Amino acid sequence: MSQHAFAEHEDALAFDRAHLWHPYTSMTAPADTQLVSGAEGVRIQLADGTALIDAMASWWCAIHGYRHPALDEAVRRQVEAMSHVMFGGLTHGPAIELGRMLVDLTPDPLQHVFFADSGSVAVEVALKTAVQYQRGRGRPERTRILSLRGGYHGDTSGAMSVTDPVNGMHTMFAGLLPQQVFGDRPPTAGAGAEVAAWSAHVRRLAEAHHDELAAVICEPVLQGAGGMHVYDAECVRVLRDVCDEHGLVLILDEIATGFGRTGALFAAEHAGIAPDIMCVGKALTGGYLTLAATLCTSEVAAGVSASESGVLMHGPTFMANPLACAVASANLDLLSRRGWHDDVRRIESGLRTGLKAAEDLPGVTDVRVLGAVGVVQLDRQVDVPKASAAAAEHGVWVRPFRDLVYTMPPYVVTDADLQTICDALLAAAADG
Repeated sequence: MSQHAFAEHEDALAFDRAHLWHPYTSMTAPADTQLVSGAEGVRIQLADGTALIDAMASWWCAIHGYRHPALDEAVRRQVEAMSHVMFGGLTHGPAIELGRMLVDLTPDPLQHVFFADSGSVAVEVALKTAVQYQRGRGRPERTRILSLRGGYHGDTSGAMSVTDPVNGMHTMFAGLLPQQVFGDRPPTAGAGAEVAAWSAHVRRLAEAHHDELAAVICEPVLQGAGGMHVYDAECVRVLRDVCDEHGLVLILDEIATGFGRTGALFAAEHAGIAPDIMCVGKALTGGYLTLAATLCTSEVAAGVSASESGVLMHGPTFMANPLACAVASANLDLLSRRGWHDDVRRIESGLRTGLKAAEDLPGVTDVRVLGAVGVVQLDRQVDVPKASAAAAEHGVWVRPFRDLVYTMPPYVVTDADLQTICDALLAAAADG
């Protein structure tokens, strides 16, 4: 790096430290950041010339890596037509095409699509839809949501209210948020007696609160940012039964789990059930643009229409942005043509093999793998800077949190790069 380039690099980082807030960081004592100059394939390029394999897939969304020719072309082609147009009173081809694809890909009962501009907003829409449905069915007193401890659903107010209120990241906002009903965290797969006890517990909760509950929400099979907890699919089936018994809406938050990440196209498939409302996001556009969607059944849509407003009371400015819809359609087409099943199975096998050695590391309490998700859990809070630096020495970018060092790599990662990721996670777990 030349002296001039070095000065520009340092000046940019100094401005960043002084003025730009990063996720979950202090403005007065900011954490160090790396300046990225580009990205291609599964690697991000730092301004100092270092290339790192992105083991995070940019927070789980860049499933095809960076600068994929088909996705780049979809964006270029759409820019030449229009980058944005309001969705109020207007529609356009990219939204219609993406809507068709989502209706075809998601469980059959889901027939109606609301395009949101982020995962958190998709959850907000789902919660509002459930409450409006209950009003349309003559049950306006049903406004609370049954959620699960260990869950995470986003950072906006409604989404925070259904995120774990004790171990989540939003405890300081308790006085601001609606008070929801919380069930225990579901037990891990195969824990038969624990699953039975948990089922009885949830059924008691629903019975005690059914006259005030509008819906149940969960992340099926894998709780993501709440702790990367993998749980028994039978628990999702129990929630489906509880909703059917009490006239509740089942909301599945598939923002992190959707589009193949857990080994099924949608994690609901592990349980063999369909929700009344489903939220998708993250991998929807392949990491190119922010977009999410909330899908619902015709019964739910009819209930919303029967409420006093007669319409779903939400409408983001950038709803169904044509650029985002166009690249999302190209992304989903690419997903199906690549054969994501084979990619995810290959990654799962590589993670199981490559992370097995972590079981013998001091301070490691658990190693778990589900689909293209690999997690090493420690008996302590991770020292994020140390762990990240240890991984970077192996040529890998990771972003641990809490007591977890984990990876959700792009599906296009090679076997050699996957082994490098595993080696980096072992180093991060040992040093962090």
